[in-house]
Amino acid sequence: MITITKFALSSVIGLALLVIVALLAALYLSLPKLSDSISAESVANKVTINRDNIGTAIISAISRADAAYGLGYAHGQDRFFQMDLLRRNAAGELSQIFGDKALKLDKKRRFHQFRKRALAIVESLPVEDKTLLDSYSKGVNAALAKQSVHSFEYLLTNTRPAPWQAEDSLLVIFSMYLDLQSNTVTRDLTLTQIQQQFGYEMVEFLIQPSPYQAALDGSELALKALPIPSLKHNDITSAQVSKIESVELVGSNNWAVSGALTESGHGMVSDDMHLSFAVPIIWYRAQLNYVADSDIFSADKANKPVQVTGVSLPGAPAIVVGTNNSVAWGFTNAYIDTADWVKLNGEPTYTVEEIITSKDGEHIYQLEMSDYGPVKTIGDDKYALSWVAHQAYAVDMGLIALEQVSDVTELSEAVVDFGMPVQNIVAADKYGSIAWKLSGAIPSRMQPADTAINADKFNADAWLTDETNIPEQINPAINRIWTANSRVVSATEHQRMGDGGYALGARASQIRDGMFAKKRFDEQDFYQLQLDNQAQFLTPWHRYLVTHLEQDSQTFIKDLKQLREWQGCACKESVGYTLVKYFRQEMIDRVFAPVETKLQKHGLSLSVVKRYLEPAIWQLIRQESDDWLPAGMASWEQLTVEAYQDARNKLLAKYSDGQQLTDLAWGKVNALKVQHPFSKQVPILSKWLDMPTHAGFGDTFMPSVQGASFGASQRFIVQPGFEENGILTVPGGQSGHPMSDYYRSGFNDYVNQRHTPLMPGAIVHSIDISPKP
Repeated sequence: MITITKFALSSVIGLALLVIVALLAALYLSLPKLSDSISAESVANKVTINRDNIGTAIISAISRADAAYGLGYAHGQDRFFQMDLLRRNAAGELSQIFGDKALKLDKKRRFHQFRKRALAIVESLPVEDKTLLDSYSKGVNAALAKQSVHSFEYLLTNTRPAPWQAEDSLLVIFSMYLDLQSNTVTRDLTLTQIQQQFGYEMVEFLIQPSPYQAALDGSELALKALPIPSLKHNDITSAQVSKIESVELVGSNNWAVSGALTESGHGMVSDDMHLSFAVPIIWYRAQLNYVADSDIFSADKANKPVQVTGVSLPGAPAIVVGTNNSVAWGFTNAYIDTADWVKLNGEPTYTVEEIITSKDGEHIYQLEMSDYGPVKTIGDDKYALSWVAHQAYAVDMGLIALEQVSDVTELSEAVVDFGMPVQNIVAADKYGSIAWKLSGAIPSRMQPADTAINADKFNADAWLTDETNIPEQINPAINRIWTANSRVVSATEHQRMGDGGYALGARASQIRDGMFAKKRFDEQDFYQLQLDNQAQFLTPWHRYLVTHLEQDSQTFIKDLKQLREWQGCACKESVGYTLVKYFRQEMIDRVFAPVETKLQKHGLSLSVVKRYLEPAIWQLIRQESDDWLPAGMASWEQLTVEAYQDARNKLLAKYSDGQQLTDLAWGKVNALKVQHPFSKQVPILSKWLDMPTHAGFGDTFMPSVQGASFGASQRFIVQPGFEENGILTVPGGQSGHPMSDYYRSGFNDYVNQRHTPLMPGAIVHSIDISPKP
């Protein structure tokens, strides 16, 4: 029996080893060949794809179309599965890979019908744009065809990659709409429900203007002393306290100074875009070298050499943030109002059938539509969504025009009709000029609303037209420009641009103050400002908490020690920072529980407006409103102490086996964990697929934004004309293949706050693509 058991065990081990060997062999065979000589029918002249020591793709070609082919080939080699997820996410086709467990998300995405929209837009694009998309797609598919074994994600899901199509590149941009503007869409629906349940006075109270304002022109929205809405007619005793999640503010920081504030006399720009982190990271380092085509660029620029360096979005044939050696640019999410919900009062609707083909079978999704947009039912009411992403001008290839602008004035002219989610573009040029402008799809309707409108107020023609009268600033007298997702436009322009979910303004204010703290800047100064983690926003909360705990100093002797040593920053060693942050969270959860409870009954949450609640919570604390005092609390003093104790105890239960406050250091609680999508479902893969866990640094309401899997997706700093001194640090590698030398390249620089050079280094690999004779 023992012999049989040993034999069986030996056989199992042997079989397991064979499986492992086979898997490793398949993984090795799926590695793309980075040094090669090939021929292709789809290029007119020779194309070279070089890669440096960290995997930066350096594309050299004669024409822009051939450069698009080269970039497509590089993206296809290194990032195809990521591209596949982006297009499927927008189109509602993830269940083709993951089966029915992705069906719910697919239905949510089909609400927007983005594949149909992408197909229609491709047909309407200029011939030169179609040519670029077609050339890019052929490059992607050529890289796929060269693989003898598909990447491990397809092996694990038992699926095959589908060829890349021109419309898929537009779907990738639509996927960015979902990331950058979905909270805008949900915000108005949430405020509409608050209005219905509590009255419009509650809406005004919850989203009242913040004292943190940092518009470029210095204008401020009036801070009115709003009356506190009564909760007497609402049963607050039935309110259930639950965590109001903090919605990650997908957005970013950018700023610039003119040549008057640099030694060189050149302008300088900084950009760090805040997005969710995953493996691979969303951006892809690339440099394009080509000769400007007369059929794409203006006659005065034709036949001139072009070099543009920065980050690209795998799936699209353009550099998103970068420099062309004359002008450098970066983006932050603008958060103007780009969506309206229309309340239907008997207006006709109709049904569209969307067929969802899953690995597990075919499903029919019944989508209710109206003349105003797709329809959502909440309770007994129907609402139709009018969103700029649904318009014909929502996406295009306009970003490519930035590759050839000569100065910031040309850039400002080029971005007027960009088809992408509206952004704050901040730019600097080698002549010392700087500029800011809204860039992207903006509807011409000039009366945005925070809550649903009636159908008779809907202006269809205004929604069909892309706005061209766009706010901008070029070379302001203060020689400085900054944006950080809060209101940038003037108070007057705010009336027609609206609020689509602005950041509170604390981060922008801190950046503005940092820029006025110096009269001269270089790249290192900008990098330090990107890393600023001073806890200015939480300082009043720290003071308030310490004051209340000191009234019972013996009970809280250990707590007060940590709070007094908090360092005033989101530093990895700070326990006090952790305590203050989570105390604030607990206070908000408890005080606003009556509103949150009613919203959750409709599948909504205060999450999308949580950052607005700062003025309201302080007003309630200072006035000690009896109406808002949670059930069971005799006073606001009792609420404060119990909220702190509860927050601390929850932290200890999660992070400390020995109930020690010292285990609550911010670096541990806010540890950076950059994970592959598959390791989240199969944790055993984590060591193999994920980036190493690293102590957290930074937080939400400060320039150095970082959460557990969220933060600056790149750190870009450059003076145009001095690119050799530029910085481009990215929290992840170029390749999505775990056996690639480039899988984790650059990550250590990022987490250790070292500079990674913007410009490519020494060439390590080279692919030559020649036209077929």
